[in-house]
Amino acid sequence: MDEERATARAKLSTGEVYEELRAQILANRIPPGTRVNIEAVSRSLGVSPTPVREALHRLQGDNLVVATSGRGYSTTALLDLAGLRELFEFRLLVEPWAARSVAVDRLDNPARRLARELDEFEAHVGDVADIRSGLVGHDARFHDLILSATGNRVVQGAYAQTHCHLHMFRLYPADIGGEITHAEHRAVWEAIRDCDAGQAEEAMRQHLTQAFMRFAQAFEEGQPHGLQMRQPPSARTRMSS
Repeated sequence: MDEERATARAKLSTGEVYEELRAQILANRIPPGTRVNIEAVSRSLGVSPTPVREALHRLQGDNLVVATSGRGYSTTALLDLAGLRELFEFRLLVEPWAARSVAVDRLDNPARRLARELDEFEAHVGDVADIRSGLVGHDARFHDLILSATGNRVVQGAYAQTHCHLHMFRLYPADIGGEITHAEHRAVWEAIRDCDAGQAEEAMRQHLTQAFMRFAQAFEEGQPHGLQMRQPPSARTRMSS
């Protein structure tokens, strides 16, 4: 039996090694800032070092590992509060615009696809063993549907480079619930469905701002109220007018 198990594991492809290491990093079984010993990983998975190196190179592209000269690979550190703020400031520049852009009375309005995503998450949330995984997956699909509906590949590419939802997955507290996020998503969807561009933009801005505060609170309980995100110029103009 041991020989059969070893033979099966020896047949793992680079893609399978990548998926296994990715899952371990996202689940914090390989903690942030940990040096990855290629030989040890090879032994544990029953593969040669080559697919491990190739998998680590792919994970570097995901910003889940970093290569250090002379020291190999290490898992990336979690975002700190400053990095979290910068990520959400970027999202505040892009995603309210995206929500406004797709809230149009045309066939490419994504309201139906968003409604299906909301309904499926709501219907199956009780069946998901790992609520964190289910919630982050839903959040990623919801936001990606809106960004994809803009048809702007430059914006989609820039957003993808942030690896936003990989960061979100690693930061989510294990016991977080999805009710608040789901309600905020519904507010965005309703505005897009009603082709209310201004309300769609505002609902997305409110959602991202509140999400930032929830994550900040998970960092340092009691301190998030002292954190302030810089408003994009367009938002400052609207607020002062």
